[in-house]
Amino acid sequence: MTDENFNKQYDLAPHSRGRRTKSVIFYLLLLTAIGVSFTGLLSLIIEISREGLPWLSWHFLTEFPSRFTEKAGMKSAIMGTVWVISFTALIIIPVGIGAAFYLEEYAKKNLLSKIIEINISNLAGVPSIVYGLLGLSVFVYYMGLGRSVLAGALTLSLLVLPIVIVVSREAIRTVPESHKQAAYALGANRFQVVYKIILPQAIPGIMTGTILALSRAIGEAAPMIAISALVYLTFVPTNPLDRFSVMPIQIFNWISRPQDEFRGLAAAGIIVLLITLIAMNALAIYIRNRTQIRSEE
Repeated sequence: MTDENFNKQYDLAPHSRGRRTKSVIFYLLLLTAIGVSFTGLLSLIIEISREGLPWLSWHFLTEFPSRFTEKAGMKSAIMGTVWVISFTALIIIPVGIGAAFYLEEYAKKNLLSKIIEINISNLAGVPSIVYGLLGLSVFVYYMGLGRSVLAGALTLSLLVLPIVIVVSREAIRTVPESHKQAAYALGANRFQVVYKIILPQAIPGIMTGTILALSRAIGEAAPMIAISALVYLTFVPTNPLDRFSVMPIQIFNWISRPQDEFRGLAAAGIIVLLITLIAMNALAIYIRNRTQIRSEE
């Protein structure tokens, strides 16, 4: 029986045409949405580059903020970002990855673990300003850390920790069960299986998710505003309890100024922030590819 006779006998041709029509409409809508989004993003990048590139210079990167646009820079914001993100990484990497391995390999599959998993997934969608208010109440006031680098790092850690846990768990689940069972059959204990079998295969996804989570933390302004990070800082932090500023806060401050020149400085700051984010995403891709090659070898 030919396909044409089969379609006629079972009346499948109209249904197939209907599905094809719906698929074409869906793809057209998808392409339209992508085109509109890309056009809007491209226009924003062009406008920011047009306003910010004339202000971007070595002086801009190495000088402190000033009331005079020709003397203003964002050295304190850049170094403050480095300090905060470094301590954030020191917190989220061991805690997030450790929590992911515990939930996947050690925790009993009962009601309590289900509740914990649901709450972790829900926390990943909480608005960032909520974490800022929590950090202000707990870290700044209750723990007495003040508006310091450590308080900012702990606040950002709360923000991105659920993301690291969720991504790490997904990476751990990609390891074939047969590999783990083979290791157990050869006499390995649970720690040896985790360290020798699961971790090497899951590390590409874990590192990629961790770097992307840190990229989100770099661009967050609301939590830092909530804990009252400084917008005008003429020194670089030297210890975790020093006051600090970050790039999003400095950009926000320049944008809020009425003078047109400060909008140019803000655009230059956005360019620096975009370059940082693109570099971190490129690093995540590079680490993922390198670790995948090594794990396959």
